[in-house]
Amino acid sequence: DFGDLTVGCYSPAGLSSETRGVIFGGTIASNTINNIEYITIDTTGNATDFGDLSSIRSGMTGGLTNNTRGVMAGGSSASGRSNVIEYITIDTTGNATDFGDITLARSAAGGVSG
Repeated sequence: DFGDLTVGCYSPAGLSSETRGVIFGGTIASNTINNIEYITIDTTGNATDFGDLSSIRSGMTGGLTNNTRGVMAGGSSASGRSNVIEYITIDTTGNATDFGDITLARSAAGGVSG
């Protein structure tokens, strides 16, 4: 057992740097949430609140990162699929910031980075 999330949910998404794992979005019962939380990979323990997504959504299959910035896109909420792209700075906590829009709203967007 590594620890517990701050909010128990299903369908969250994640991304990571060399030191932090970041978990965002998800669904509780039938309500989507906008939370972002993180763990420190080298130590066990519960997740810590990071901030909030700019919009409430779940179903995002993943994000991408360059170890400094984490970017997440797409997802779904009660109002439908999302075209939102937003980012966080992984080493500092805070809310996600708008990064633009994907060309087509998607409920499950994947990401890769090199």
